[in-house]
Amino acid sequence: MVNSSQIPYFLLTEYLDMGYLKYLYFVIVLMLYIVIVFANAFLIVTICMKRSLHEPMYVFLCSLLVNQLYGSAGLFPFLLLQITSDTHTISRSMCFLQIYCLYTYASVELCNLAVMSYDRYLAICCPLHYKARLTSNKVALLIALVWVYSLIKFLISLFLTFRLKLCGNVIDRLYCQNYYVTKLACSDTTVNNIWGIVTTFLTIFGPLIPILFSYTKILRVCVVGSKETRQKAVSTCSPHIASLINFSFGCCFEIFQSRFNMTGVPRILRIVLSLYFLTIQPIFNPIIYGLRLSKIRQMCRNQFCCKKL
Repeated sequence: MVNSSQIPYFLLTEYLDMGYLKYLYFVIVLMLYIVIVFANAFLIVTICMKRSLHEPMYVFLCSLLVNQLYGSAGLFPFLLLQITSDTHTISRSMCFLQIYCLYTYASVELCNLAVMSYDRYLAICCPLHYKARLTSNKVALLIALVWVYSLIKFLISLFLTFRLKLCGNVIDRLYCQNYYVTKLACSDTTVNNIWGIVTTFLTIFGPLIPILFSYTKILRVCVVGSKETRQKAVSTCSPHIASLINFSFGCCFEIFQSRFNMTGVPRILRIVLSLYFLTIQPIFNPIIYGLRLSKIRQMCRNQFCCKKL
């Protein structure tokens, strides 16, 4: 038995032997990362620079886009390095840093989507009290709570994993995951397992409750409300629902893959889907929000038109 601090690196075994095709995959992944950074950064700058977009909905969206950049930074540079490398290893410190980054990214994403659903509930169901209930101070407080809550919660998980004595250093994945590091433990993992159940419950059901509450209220108002109310709900809620479904799909597959035997699924499909919530969500959100929200769409159009002139 060796303490995790004595293991210099972990070996990642899910990478395929790509030969010279690795350079093609490198270019594809690099281009995807560039598009993600540009699309998210462009919308963040647009929201920050335009005073007409300094509304709660767009401020929450800005927080969501910042999280896309944060999560992408935890995966893409590492993935680019691994694609061109012949030995797929990661140092102990970088492995734990990657775990922390990716897990907090997922938690912030869900919590942010929960706060955004509450924002839509107030805007549609309580339009007269919307500005009074969501002041700039309350918006800042909600965003701070989302980030601080997620950062602290997974700091505890990381500490519990770091203290374990490990029997090996082979991780059958493309990137470091807390569950697979814990499986390498020789020491008792009871505390880790209990805390893992608690954090899973908090991460999933914590955001799910306000989301279900908000959309139940919105649906009720749409049923009895006017056509204008229904149109407003569809135009502002559809990007949020699409983002939530897209992210939930990727997360569910990753959870199922780590807990159940997925050998019946082709390996290349498992690899693609394991990266889904980390690679597709950061490019999906800027596109769906940029296309569906009229204010952002108009601002983006004006930006490009001004540059052409």
